[in-house]
Amino acid sequence: MSDLSGIFKAYDIRGLVPEELDARKARAIGWAFARLCVSEASRNSGSSVISQSSRNYDSPKGLVAPDGALSAGNYDVPDAIVVCRDMRESGRELVKEFAEGAMAAGMSIKDAGMTSTDMAYFISGYLDLPAAIFTASHNPAAYNGIKLCYSGARPVGQDTGLAELMQMATDAFDTDDYLAGPAPGTNSDSIDMLQSYVDHVLSFIDISTLRSMVVVADTANGMGGLVVPEVFSRLPFEYHILYPELDGTFPNHPADPIQEKNLSDLKRAVLDKGADVGLAFDGDADRVFLIDEDAHPVSGSLTTALVASSMLTKFPGSTILYNIICSKVVPETISSMGGKPIRTRVGHSFIKKVMADTGAVFGGEHSGHYYFRDNYRADSGMIAALMVLELMSRSGKPLSELVKPLQRYNASGEINTVVDDPVHVVAEVADRLVKQGIDCDMIDGLTVDYGSWWFNLRPSNTEPLLRLNVEASREIDLDACIHEVKDLIDEVNNA
Repeated sequence: MSDLSGIFKAYDIRGLVPEELDARKARAIGWAFARLCVSEASRNSGSSVISQSSRNYDSPKGLVAPDGALSAGNYDVPDAIVVCRDMRESGRELVKEFAEGAMAAGMSIKDAGMTSTDMAYFISGYLDLPAAIFTASHNPAAYNGIKLCYSGARPVGQDTGLAELMQMATDAFDTDDYLAGPAPGTNSDSIDMLQSYVDHVLSFIDISTLRSMVVVADTANGMGGLVVPEVFSRLPFEYHILYPELDGTFPNHPADPIQEKNLSDLKRAVLDKGADVGLAFDGDADRVFLIDEDAHPVSGSLTTALVASSMLTKFPGSTILYNIICSKVVPETISSMGGKPIRTRVGHSFIKKVMADTGAVFGGEHSGHYYFRDNYRADSGMIAALMVLELMSRSGKPLSELVKPLQRYNASGEINTVVDDPVHVVAEVADRLVKQGIDCDMIDGLTVDYGSWWFNLRPSNTEPLLRLNVEASREIDLDACIHEVKDLIDEVNNA
């Protein structure tokens, strides 16, 4: 029996290859995911949330739901799983083994090859099939992982199947079922959905409104190198792409644009080319960060506010989601435009569920993830970037002017600290503050709002780190606030 607990995170699977995630584990996870998809469909058969299309599926041959949940007849059960990967070389074998495990469980395979993560979600929604994309996003080259979704791009997270999947995959090691050959009636086909994806993301804007602009995109040798040229070739922009070569070793700089040090090449290119905007994509190209014409970064919070304002113009009075570490300017902007702001936990599986529950048209995260109802409630940095470019065109204003009214607070950005036990430190800090009579919000980690400043402290869901975000009104000394929280962290960690 293998221990999979180390690679199953809050909303995806991720680990070092092959030390933590290897071919055998990938095969067991593929077998378990096929069974999970059947089990989930069986539990919800007949429900309107099962599928976003009218398709019905016959139960695939050889695939039986756990505990006899299926019997003869037609069910909202998928007949195939979409598999795809980013540019990491380790993904080739992992995808192959995952697919063979799924086929052993009776599920056919639709292999989309290399895609961005938002393209994988699009394929899942468009074909109304479950999907698995092998990617470790912004993590270094030695890592790989799996992001999963049910049919219609519905999320698979800790509370929506990942915990069950881990147990099923672990149990698989007690049998040889996952090692069997393909079940009768299964097959594996290749599909090419790139142009359909491009059509889809462009449908979110009115191309006729776009003015001539110069755009620079840094795709950091990640999957943006595949999708960005295909999208921008249809737009009236002069565009330049830095590091478009698909290379999972990331030879130029890490594909992690939330770290400002990784934006230096893009900043330089924006100034050198006199660009109107710079776009920085992460490794699997589902996140984007913006750089204005003066080479100043625009935070994910401010981008969320910009896109929210555009969405509320198109859908007045709508519900908009924002995660717990977004700037206060986000709910303020939503409310000022007549929208309904709702705060959520960090993470795509949590946000997608709240979107489904509330009917929200859009949701944004400070980390650069942006979710759209009409994108199967999935996130897409590409759609967000296009909407900002449309907003710039319609307003006739440079990005710096659009952002200026939103710059009402000073923010620390994400401060990462390695501690012995991140979960314990968060709990102990909260306990000390409660004893002082301070209100502690534990919706996601620890959030404390002092009025003129606030902070959020939470363990990373994907790395052994403690993440701190602090924001203060402009008349408050932000550095003093940061030091106050960090001193408390150090006290607890060294106790």
